Amino acid sequence: MRLYNSHMRNKAFCITILFLFFVVMNISYINAETEIPIPTIGLNIEEAENPQEVATSIQILFLLTILSLAPSILIMMTSFTRIIIVLSFLRNALATQQSPPTQVLIGLALFLTFFSMGDIATEINQNGLQPYIREEITQEEALENTMKPLRDFMFRQTREKDLNLFLEMSNIEGPVELDEVPNRILIPAFIISELKTAFQLGFILFIPFIIIDMVVASTLMAMGMMMLPPAMISLPFKLLLFIMIDGWNVLTHSLLNSFM
Repeated sequence: MRLYNSHMRNKAFCITILFLFFVVMNISYINAETEIPIPTIGLNIEEAENPQEVATSIQILFLLTILSLAPSILIMMTSFTRIIIVLSFLRNALATQQSPPTQVLIGLALFLTFFSMGDIATEINQNGLQPYIREEITQEEALENTMKPLRDFMFRQTREKDLNLFLEMSNIEGPVELDEVPNRILIPAFIISELKTAFQLGFILFIPFIIIDMVVASTLMAMGMMMLPPAMISLPFKLLLFIMIDGWNVLTHSLLNSFM
C-alpha cells in the first residue's frame, strides 16, 4: 500500500511538471507571435552646418539648465526663505524633535508663500506671461515685465546696508537709481536681508520658551531632582503656553505682516 501511494505521488508530480512545461511553451509561442518592438534611445553629436545652429543648441542647453534650477531660484526670490526659517526656529524652541514633521513645515511655508505672493503672481501673469503667450510682446519684454514686480518686492524687503555692500563689492560708485541696480546685486542682498530678518524673528520666538526652561530647571534643582531631565518637564508647559496664546494664528499673522 505504501509503495502504491508513493507511485501515485510520483505520477502526479510528473504530470504537474509536464503541464507546467506545456504552459510555458505556449506562453513563449504567444509572445513570439505578438512581439512588441522596444524603441531605442540614442544621443548623436553631429557637426553644425552654420553658426546659428550652434547658438540655438547653446540656448536650449541654457534653458534646460535654468528650468532645472527654477524652483531654487524662485524660492530664494520670494518670502519662502523667511517663513521656513522661522518655522524651523519654532520647532527648535518648542523642543518637539520632529514634530511637526519637516514635510508639514515645508508645505505650510509653501502655502503661506503662495498667499503672501498672490498679488505679485497675478501681476506677473497679467503683464508678462499672458501677453507673451498671445504673442503681443517679445521674450525680452516678457522677462522685464515678469521681473518688475519681483524686483519691487525684493527692494521693499532689502536693507539699504546689504544693498550697499554688494554695490561696493561690484565697484559701482556714486548714487544709483533702483532701476539701475542689476539683479545679480539685488538678489543676494535680498537673501541676506531675509536671513537676518528670519533670525531676528527666531530670537524673539525663543525668549518665552527659554524662560520656561529656566524656571523648570531652577525648580527641579531646588527640589533636588537632579536626575530628572528639565526638557521633559518643560515641554508640556511650552505646548500649553503655545496653545493658550493661539500660537499658530499669532505666528502666521506676524509672518504675513512682516512682508507688508
